[in-house]
Amino acid sequence: MSRAPAILPTRGAWDRLTGLFWRRPGVLLLLLIALPLLWLGVVYLGSLAALLLQSFYSIDEFSGMVKEEFTLSTYAELFRAQNVDIILRTLFMAAAVTLASAVIAFPIAYYAARHAQGAMKAVCYLGIMLPLWSSYLVKVYAWKLILAKEGILTWAAAGTGTSFVIDGILSVPGLSSSSLSTSPFGTWLVFVYVWLPYMILPMQAALERVPRSMIEASADLGANRGQTFRTVILPLALPGIIAGSIFTFSLTLGDYIIPQIIGNSANFIGMAVYKLQGTAGNIPLAAAFAVVPIIIMVIYLTIARKMGAFDAL
Repeated sequence: MSRAPAILPTRGAWDRLTGLFWRRPGVLLLLLIALPLLWLGVVYLGSLAALLLQSFYSIDEFSGMVKEEFTLSTYAELFRAQNVDIILRTLFMAAAVTLASAVIAFPIAYYAARHAQGAMKAVCYLGIMLPLWSSYLVKVYAWKLILAKEGILTWAAAGTGTSFVIDGILSVPGLSSSSLSTSPFGTWLVFVYVWLPYMILPMQAALERVPRSMIEASADLGANRGQTFRTVILPLALPGIIAGSIFTFSLTLGDYIIPQIIGNSANFIGMAVYKLQGTAGNIPLAAAFAVVPIIIMVIYLTIARKMGAFDAL
């Protein structure tokens, strides 16, 4: 006659706790994400809420003190000519950096995703990631020296007799090899260099998911390489391009270090926020300026989400 197995007694609170996690896995998940959610809700979203609140305050013109009274006059100041010029200049720079990064990154990402194999693939990853391992400020100041009047670009241009070839191509008044370190072109060049890896990586991830069978089917149907690129590769890689543009566009919108060090003759949103909350002490206007990139990125992310860009992140 078989005997029923004896029920072993539990070994204390630890067994009861693990039993609870096994029966209710949602409790374990809640405990794991509690601290990140607390940080996101209090520190991140709380600071954004405080920023939004201060943007509805104003500065007393007589005393220079912040008046904690609800008003839209601070946002009305954004429509002044000089402030609109700052916003438009920042948007144009962000769009130019994003477009240039996409054009430069695509062949690199395509080679790394479709052709590089074995050790060469590792070399490609290393080459893309290596600039991210060095300090942001070190890279910016290095480019400051490269673009300076006594820098390597001026030296190379002087040696080949093409000192003003950049000015001739771009037709930008006042731009020459002697002023690259303080020119909009120099600022754009440094932006592209610093943010380029953030464009390559999501683009490479999207290209790696393109089925090789679709490319072969396109060739079997008589499409040439250009047609295959336009009708197969580019549409399937578009989510990765948009995902990369989210990084390059948003990072350019809010950056103030590169414009301050390289393009110190032009004002951008990040520099305006930095100066207004620091030197000028106009916290409400600084907060209103900071809200502008948030609104732009909300619109941008909404469009990107509809185009499936988040699938490539």
